[in-house]
Amino acid sequence: MQNSALKAWLDSSYLSGANQSWIEQLYEDFLTDPDSVDANWRSTFQQLPGTGVKPDQFHSQTREYFRRLAKDASRYSSTISDPDTNVKQVKVLQLINAYRFRGHQHANLDPLGLWQQDKVADLDPSFHDLTEADFQETFNVGSFASGKETMKLGELLEALKQTYCGPIGAEYMHITSTEEKRWIQQRIESGRATFNSEEKKRFLSELTAAEGLERYLGAKFPGAKRFSLEGGDALIPMLKEMIRHAGNSGTREVVLGMAHRGRLNVLVNVLGKKPQDLFDEFAGKHKEHLGTGDVKYHMGFSSDFQTDGGLVHLALAFNPSHLEIVSPVVIGSVRARLDRLDEPSSNKVLPITIHGDAAVTGQGVVQETLNMSKARGYEVGGTVRIVINNQVGFTTSNPLDARSTPYCTDIGKMVQAPIFHVNADDPEAVAFVTRLALDFRNTFKRDVFIDLVCYRRHGHNEADEPSATQPLMYQKIKKHPTPRKIYADKLEQEKVATLEDATEMVNLYRDALDAGDCV
Repeated sequence: MQNSALKAWLDSSYLSGANQSWIEQLYEDFLTDPDSVDANWRSTFQQLPGTGVKPDQFHSQTREYFRRLAKDASRYSSTISDPDTNVKQVKVLQLINAYRFRGHQHANLDPLGLWQQDKVADLDPSFHDLTEADFQETFNVGSFASGKETMKLGELLEALKQTYCGPIGAEYMHITSTEEKRWIQQRIESGRATFNSEEKKRFLSELTAAEGLERYLGAKFPGAKRFSLEGGDALIPMLKEMIRHAGNSGTREVVLGMAHRGRLNVLVNVLGKKPQDLFDEFAGKHKEHLGTGDVKYHMGFSSDFQTDGGLVHLALAFNPSHLEIVSPVVIGSVRARLDRLDEPSSNKVLPITIHGDAAVTGQGVVQETLNMSKARGYEVGGTVRIVINNQVGFTTSNPLDARSTPYCTDIGKMVQAPIFHVNADDPEAVAFVTRLALDFRNTFKRDVFIDLVCYRRHGHNEADEPSATQPLMYQKIKKHPTPRKIYADKLEQEKVATLEDATEMVNLYRDALDAGDCV
């Protein structure tokens, strides 16, 4: 037994591992020329099982390939970026977020230029260790929705300022929903909407109507209380643009609630109340069947408004003297209409509430109404809340005396509503924010705030003299051109409308008021 095992080992000893290299070389010689090897080895190689696919490859070539591969250092090398560049890239992304969080604090919102804005340190590139030498360097802009993956720092900084520090100040980073924040970023960072000549002329015409009615009433009924909209004239194009945009989005009813400021202007220039009926109320003439004994700036109204998307029914709720109490009435009316339609999640009915800057912070019913905005029994798919922020509540203009928060709209943060501040002297910015706010409401079914930053050209009412309590503010106001004049000059520079066109609009509107029919 041992002898047979020893014999088998001796017969195969030539195949031991020590002979591997020699046998491999011999086999390669056989592959090249079978006759070049000994007959015994040739017989052995010929008996090896073949694959039947392709001839064997030289093992030496395979071995040499892997030897070269092992020595190839380029396989292991990677581009090692400059650590300083990596740090600066992080700083650039921090700068972008700083503008998203706090850019509104440097926005150009006050038409009078009276706001004393504190310098926000983290909006300065130097706060992030970025110098002017870096302005020509190119960086990845992350999620900044400019349509570019990379931008030069100088170009990026300019885009951030235009987006967050122009006539629009956006507050939305307090929202916990990433989807909602990304949606807003995409809309505002991708650039301001552009308006064609016809749209711009329409905005000018609506500003002309807003100013024209107030001047007409002031001349025809001097000293009579009307709680003028002057200074906040942009409310009229804002409301009409919102109704037009809502009509194109499927809305068929709009329910509005508002206090006294600008109410007469809304009645005539938005809802289409006949000016002659308003003049009769000023003159004390009341139709017997319509007598309520209430003042003219508490009256409700309803009408139909034609949009490209169809007819929209408008209803302005009657308003008591108790500020803000109309808001839950409007929400209840909208909920009832939605229940009647049996479409609680549709956009067919839109609630719009209009507030004053002092009342929205001072009246507890605002908080109560907001608190019910997402409660299942009361939700209405979101409310568009417009604040006519004329920067003065009766005789109080210093925010340190009026509230304990930076903005009058900060109460909206309790329900994570986005807040869009806008300069009322820029009607195109107003129109952009109007569309943005309505689209957000329709998309996410939540409340949204628009802070229309304006001023009050007269006193709390027309019998008051505001210069006694706000002398510096009213020195500015007396010298400040009206929103219509500012926009007319802008359109003349753009060669969209001449001053003659603007004057013709004024004359045509005054003629319409003289006629007393719907304007």
